[in-house]
Amino acid sequence: MSIKEAGVDLSTPTGDEKRRFPTFTKKRTTTVSILALLAWTVAVFDYGLFGTLLPAMQEEFGWTAPEAYAINTWIAVGTAIVCFGIGPVIDRLGRRKGMMLTVGGTAIVSGVTAFIPAGLGFMSNALLVLVRSFGGLGFSEQAVNATYMNEVYQVTEDERKRKRPGFHYSFIQGGWPLGFLLASALALAFLPSLGWRALYLMATIPAIIIVLLIAKKLKETPQFELHQKLTQLEKSGKTSEAHALAKSFGVEHSSSAPLKRIWEPALRRNTIIFSLAWIVNFFGIMIFSILGTSVLANAKGVQLSDAFWMLIIINLLAYFGYVFHGWLGDKIGRKKTIVSGWIISGLSFAVMLSPLVASPFLIILTYGTGLFFLVGPYSAIQYFMAECYPVSCRATGLAFIGAMSQPGIILGGALFTVVAAAAGTGPAALWVGALGTLLSGFLMLGTKSVPAVALEEANAIV
Repeated sequence: MSIKEAGVDLSTPTGDEKRRFPTFTKKRTTTVSILALLAWTVAVFDYGLFGTLLPAMQEEFGWTAPEAYAINTWIAVGTAIVCFGIGPVIDRLGRRKGMMLTVGGTAIVSGVTAFIPAGLGFMSNALLVLVRSFGGLGFSEQAVNATYMNEVYQVTEDERKRKRPGFHYSFIQGGWPLGFLLASALALAFLPSLGWRALYLMATIPAIIIVLLIAKKLKETPQFELHQKLTQLEKSGKTSEAHALAKSFGVEHSSSAPLKRIWEPALRRNTIIFSLAWIVNFFGIMIFSILGTSVLANAKGVQLSDAFWMLIIINLLAYFGYVFHGWLGDKIGRKKTIVSGWIISGLSFAVMLSPLVASPFLIILTYGTGLFFLVGPYSAIQYFMAECYPVSCRATGLAFIGAMSQPGIILGGALFTVVAAAAGTGPAALWVGALGTLLSGFLMLGTKSVPAVALEEANAIV
């Protein structure tokens, strides 16, 4: 009698038996999509809180401005280390448990941050760096989402999501601006009365709720369940059974470690180019998204209060950038979408920084266009990367490349600081942020696209 595990027939096949993966119903697919969006939004909420609350924390911890920058830099280093390590863990634990780990880790990090004492000098700073470094768990949640949703949309009964996966995934990846807006809105409302520690406690509550919902409502993808079974057979020395089982599903079995697989000849080129593109693109993310208020105030002479409201409008529009690029990726291809978006973004920011753009309307128009085409392509690139890596190393590849954002922030921040000290904020934003964004678009030309016919084969390698 066949052995069934979560609907996947993992018994030893007989002869040339052919099998198919069980499907996800429309209802289950919708549930997964909603929880993935909420998980990413809450993870970004915690990630965005640190930048939003840094001035208040700086005052309580007694840091000077250079000390606060140094703390932020060390946290970026720690975040990168956590991000590099989490991918292989997810490829072993599974997509569902991986989501629980990243969101659950976010809840713990938020809660512990609220109780770090401020009067212990170096010890306080070291504790803060250590705890906030594990915020990399939350940042890695997007890698879990892209991995999970790619596999769900392959087997869903929902024909619309199966045919236009990039468009539907874009709504989930749009949790980035939603998380930042949530952090800004709650800080505006409660920071003066409750203080920064209370806001971190607020971030803990929704994360805990979402972990409980994931545990109750989500199930593992059949692709990963097959991969897990093949790995067990391989470890037990039943290599021939593993290959026979894989063949019955029409897939290829690989026993290589996930971190090793992403550097194999067939995948190495994309791993290198994606990583370089993320590094230099995060020059633009850091300057125009994270330090947007400073750029508007110091480079364009905008009052801080006006800059804040400008960025609220611009970030609201940026959400639709995700949706647009997800839709466009399904139409013309994800690679073309990313390349064109980042090139347009770099040029738009260059125009915004020119002396010819001085009116509030033109500043919002050019800055908004730049941010629209800067962050929007991330809905396409996350799904594009998920398509480029097979099941056995998909989460590892996405988490590894996502971790390259932190070296981008560190290197971009250092370059921005040096150029700004020598020539001012405007030239620094131009030659580091706008040029980095433009360069990332051209770098993406070197990636290997996945043809529609080969896509099924690539996704089938477990």
